[in-house]
Amino acid sequence: MTIKKICCIGAGYVGGPTCSVIALKCPEIIVTVVDKCKERIAQWNSDRLPIYEPGLDDVVEKCRGKNLFFSTDIERAIEEADLIFISVNTPTKTFGHGNGKAADLKYVESAARMIAQIATSNKIVVEKSTVPVRAAESIMNILNANHKPGVEYQILSNPEFLAEGTAINDLINADRVLIGGANTPGGQSAIEELCQVYEHWIPRKNILTTNTWSSELSKLAANAFLAQKISSINALSAICEATGADISEVAVAVGMDKRIGKEFLQASVGFGGSCFKKDILNLVYISECLNLPAVAAYWQQVIDMNEYQKTRFSAGVIESLFNTVTDKKITILGFAFKKNTGDTRESPAIHVAKTLLDEGAILHIYDPKVEESQIIEDLSMDHVPDLKHKVKIYPDAYSATKNTHAIVLCTEWDEFMQLDYERIYSEMTKPAYIFDGRKILQHDRLQKIGFIVQTIGKKLTRSAISRSWGSQSQI
Repeated sequence: MTIKKICCIGAGYVGGPTCSVIALKCPEIIVTVVDKCKERIAQWNSDRLPIYEPGLDDVVEKCRGKNLFFSTDIERAIEEADLIFISVNTPTKTFGHGNGKAADLKYVESAARMIAQIATSNKIVVEKSTVPVRAAESIMNILNANHKPGVEYQILSNPEFLAEGTAINDLINADRVLIGGANTPGGQSAIEELCQVYEHWIPRKNILTTNTWSSELSKLAANAFLAQKISSINALSAICEATGADISEVAVAVGMDKRIGKEFLQASVGFGGSCFKKDILNLVYISECLNLPAVAAYWQQVIDMNEYQKTRFSAGVIESLFNTVTDKKITILGFAFKKNTGDTRESPAIHVAKTLLDEGAILHIYDPKVEESQIIEDLSMDHVPDLKHKVKIYPDAYSATKNTHAIVLCTEWDEFMQLDYERIYSEMTKPAYIFDGRKILQHDRLQKIGFIVQTIGKKLTRSAISRSWGSQSQI
């Protein structure tokens, strides 16, 4: 089989960018991204794409209508495709067996059943969603139990290793492409076909082939290792605050060891996003199911430390503001879980904002890419019926900070480093506080302006009305 047409089921953060880059690099292949959501497909076909990702608009503009299509005609796309990516959501289960840890594969199963019902010719079906180990086996069982006579399937695992905010660069200049498949003639042939797609722009030496289960586990393992690194540096940041060490200096010293590396050693309020927590919880659940309690506890601690960091930071804000934020106006700068994305899933800003709301604060929120409706949805809580009076969304940082008591920086947007903080200070209620949850600001300069500044992993010289987060003294 020579792949001439590709179908991707799921027009989300993975399917949309991945297939757009494939279309860009493989002009002879027709790529169709399908989804049941008419509104989402309409956005992909408009000038305002449903997700913000640097460089994505340019790629889509070059290919859309030529060899890249976005459609709700799922049946036609599946029937015509030689290769089908399954890029649907795999959220953590919220009820039943595995509640709170296991991946919910209902959308993956639905996609597999749809393929089996529609397909009348041989297909290569590729897992692009993050799934637990041996999920491909389940997909194959569904396809084989429901397939039409004469139709054969090959199941591959091809996990994505994208970071939101750099997804296009990650796709075009990938460190590696991982493809797992069955050790059978048909499986190896399918692997080779997908390899040839990626070889349009990825050197063959950067394309790794494994068995299916190794590929599935590698995705979970990669995110677990990265999250572990973040939790490790955040755990050390607490020690730094208690001892007077500087976490930034510690990170530089540790990162110069080539065995460790400098990446993911930036202490912060905590990690977020759609993958880290979900994938580690999946790993915990798999370990528990395999009767490996020590392994499960090990990975669970990575999640626990991240939650501790968010709670510790939020508590520090309240403690520093005289142990009460009731009716105080507090600015949240940044609501996305990281810069260069509009994604708020598991964003530390949500935890911080909800904690402050619980304590009676009035929040002024500004983020350059997150929609107001998304912020309100993320903060909706039954016990805050007057949310619209407690949360106000602003179009810029200056209006958001005016007449507020404190600024809590939760996302490392570049523009926050360029703000006129003298202007901001002059328009804030005094004493004016800044809590830098991302360690991106010039703290010495802010203190000279007049701000009381607190950050992660470092004791700053403060005025008499301020104190260390770890102090139990009362003001």
